[in-house]
Amino acid sequence: MEAYWEPVWLTLKLAAVTTLILLVAGTPLAWWLAKSRNWWRDLIGSLVALPLVLPPTVLGFYLLLLLGPAGPIGRLTQGLGWGTLAFTFPGLVVGSVLYSLPFVVQPIRNAFEALGERPLEVAATLRASPVQRFFDVALPLARSGFLTGAVLGFAHTVGEFGVVLMIGGNIPGETKVLSVAIYDHVEALEWGQAHWLAGGMLLFSFVVIFAMYRMEKRWR
Repeated sequence: MEAYWEPVWLTLKLAAVTTLILLVAGTPLAWWLAKSRNWWRDLIGSLVALPLVLPPTVLGFYLLLLLGPAGPIGRLTQGLGWGTLAFTFPGLVVGSVLYSLPFVVQPIRNAFEALGERPLEVAATLRASPVQRFFDVALPLARSGFLTGAVLGFAHTVGEFGVVLMIGGNIPGETKVLSVAIYDHVEALEWGQAHWLAGGMLLFSFVVIFAMYRMEKRWR
């Protein structure tokens, strides 16, 4: 039973850590994409959105090359005494953050763009500093975007397969997440176990999306 639930808890842990990192790191990025007028904003925006169209195995393959013993990041982490990130839980976090990046950044960016300039200009006339305008005006008014981004980022990470398989492999207790566990059961023709895990993921995904729609509707 412990081996049965282990991939579930590992998946939830991965999704929670990934979502937290994306909310912290993705918020300033989304703000810059929404407010910047630099010509290379579209270039950065395209890079952020790339995982939407890029096959996950392609992203996982290049991450494996970068994080592996012969890759530049792998050599750096080995030089620092950390070993390589490939086939470890931190490596899964790196891959999940990159793969789920647009699912968190884009809703937050849309929410910031929908604010317009008027609320910030009013706050400026009341002598609010740029930091105060961001935390006291922009963030509260964009809360629906944060909710959508957090839910989509979490759910998308839970359902990952290609990236986590390429960068993490199939190590029980370390990198064997729920999607990989389902794949293993199907390969072994263990249909009952596969049905339980797949059905649980289907129900979880539906409940998460339904709850997101209801909360968004209430906030609007």
